[in-house]
Amino acid sequence: MSERITRRGFLHTGAAAGVAAVAAPYFVPVRVMGANDRIVLGSIGVGNQGGSLVRSFSRQCAIAAIADVYLPRAREVAAAVGAKDAYQDYRQLLERKDIDAVIVATPLRWHALNCIHAAQAGKDIYCEKPLTYTIVEGRRIVEAVRKYKRILQTGSQQRSGGHEYTGCTFVRNGAIGKVTRVLASNYCSPMEPQHPEQEIPEGLDWDMWCGPAEKPPYNFVIWDNRSNPSWVSIRPFSGGEMTDWGSHGLDMAQWGLGMDESGPVEVWVEGEPFRPIISTPEQPGGRHRGPNAPKVLMKYAGDIVMELAGGPGNSGVRFVGEKGTLTVTRGNFRSDPAELTAEPLKEPKVELYRSTNHYQNWLDCIKDRRDPVANVETGHRSATVCHLGNIARWVSELTGQTGQKLAWDPVAERFTNSPEANRFLDRPRRKGFQLPATV
Repeated sequence: MSERITRRGFLHTGAAAGVAAVAAPYFVPVRVMGANDRIVLGSIGVGNQGGSLVRSFSRQCAIAAIADVYLPRAREVAAAVGAKDAYQDYRQLLERKDIDAVIVATPLRWHALNCIHAAQAGKDIYCEKPLTYTIVEGRRIVEAVRKYKRILQTGSQQRSGGHEYTGCTFVRNGAIGKVTRVLASNYCSPMEPQHPEQEIPEGLDWDMWCGPAEKPPYNFVIWDNRSNPSWVSIRPFSGGEMTDWGSHGLDMAQWGLGMDESGPVEVWVEGEPFRPIISTPEQPGGRHRGPNAPKVLMKYAGDIVMELAGGPGNSGVRFVGEKGTLTVTRGNFRSDPAELTAEPLKEPKVELYRSTNHYQNWLDCIKDRRDPVANVETGHRSATVCHLGNIARWVSELTGQTGQKLAWDPVAERFTNSPEANRFLDRPRRKGFQLPATV
């Protein structure tokens, strides 16, 4: 079956086969915009974060349409931002020739298909972090965005923070000397769900919401992303806190180490092997309260070891150097001793990408056709670090062992000494929701 066929044609054959199949729309040429042209947006997924995003962008852009698998919510947000149309199927939105770019704020497992199809449809993309659910997905998104010459901004907004920029600039320019260690937060891996079936709300396409993931019985605490535990902390749908908050904190490590196009070369765990936590109605576990053992460590080139323990909090990291430490967190940075960063850098040898407004940076880059501060490769590489942490824990569960250093090749994006680890580079997908073999 062709991977590049129309939504209408594929929906017809999919319905006949009894599956909710997802296919890419035809490629649609985009208009060339002038500096004063107003960008027209569509938004895919308008839950808590997506609804907030589209309301923010509506102050500067025209919003043409909203798509959400919960149709009542799509209609509500459409009315709030002045969009004329609301769809339950995002592919209908992508068929619109009047839409220049899309916001993707769907649950994590949908990001890859949403972004690939948007790129194929000629739309620029703002995709919430973390960019991907698996490492394989990330490379496929990069391929699609580059092939169709799209502009993708990952929603890692700390890249546009002034203090984060300054702190990482100091690190990159040797203010603390050679970096030897990085301390990050001990992020939790996701839980396994066991929740009873409840009645599906009217207007919610539960099958489409589950998408690639194996479909469990509907339960509110899985669907609602502000409940406990919510899909954010459940393994079939997310990477847990490791990918949720880790995509902020570990992104700062990548930035400060100059690894936006690379990553660690080894990952391992110490302590007892990983043991999953089951989320039940009696013991839901709560949001971001999944298993956080064994301890994860990673090594970068140059013998820099990052330890996921003893960090300064979920949003940042502490760089340890020969002269002292420098801590970068959301909206703040500090060095110890303080005099290491007391004076501004004069003529720094390493200049980092400077953005002061994450949303505006994306909109400016749409018109200029240049990469934004958290471009597709950057988003993929930072998400990969998060995935490596989960994979190391899951391998210890599989083998019953810890301490084995999994050799990671950041160029080939594969483990060179662990078939068990390579099993986790991607995930099984339900029929009709597979990644395209080529983009």
